[in-house]
Amino acid sequence: MTIRYDVFVADPVPLDVSEPVPNGDRRAFSPLSITLISGERDAVLIDPPLTRAQAEQVGAWVEASGKRLTHIFATHGHGDHWFTAGVLAERFGAEVVASAGTIKQMHHNVAIRAGFWDRLLPGQIPDAPVTATAPAGNLLLLEGHELRIVEVGHSDTDDTSVLHVPDLDLVVAGDVVYNGVHQYLVESADGGRDRWREAIAAVEALHPRLIVAGHKDKALDDDAGRALAQTREYLDTADELLSRHTTALGFFGGMLERFPTRLNPGALWGGAVALYS
Repeated sequence: MTIRYDVFVADPVPLDVSEPVPNGDRRAFSPLSITLISGERDAVLIDPPLTRAQAEQVGAWVEASGKRLTHIFATHGHGDHWFTAGVLAERFGAEVVASAGTIKQMHHNVAIRAGFWDRLLPGQIPDAPVTATAPAGNLLLLEGHELRIVEVGHSDTDDTSVLHVPDLDLVVAGDVVYNGVHQYLVESADGGRDRWREAIAAVEALHPRLIVAGHKDKALDDDAGRALAQTREYLDTADELLSRHTTALGFFGGMLERFPTRLNPGALWGGAVALYS
């Protein structure tokens, strides 16, 4: 029996924020990677998206695969990686799973939803009660193939995990690894970037050949070595420029100069404002 993976990249969604990013861009959520790991009959979906419209697109994609969806897994608690899990679970009769730490962060994101998520995307996010459970031993089986939930601690938020699929030499990394998209630095102060590097090292220790980043430029491949190195480089550059610039705007401009091709400068600007506040 063989398994495979496919990735659906949901396009950026404009935010309900009138003020543009300093470079003139409109504020938007970063592109989202949704992964389907499938066998001959069954499949597991990783990191369902944020809005009802995205869930409709992903649902049609899953349906077109012809597979029976058994589980929906969320790598971490940020709402853009699980708020539509319930909608899709009901559609396909699937079970929602996550690590215990991620479930705790899910509850936190529900608590801040009205003041954060719904303010940015009013009326676009479905009801999203926390229904996830932690599977025994952090292990899922897909037609006999092991899908291992590996808890890696802090990355761009607390209590994150990745899904290791040894038979594919694959890690579905959520927001531990980024691929051609500006990284979310809002929660990276007070040693957060050092802990993020530890999470990257934990993924590297799994020796993947392929990594699906939670936010990726759909034009880029899933080469693990490149994605790991570039995610580290971004954090190292942030440390360097934070020590050199006294304002959020100076830091923002310096990072854009170093990473001119990364998508969604708005995510960078949000991090800059938080780090200098």
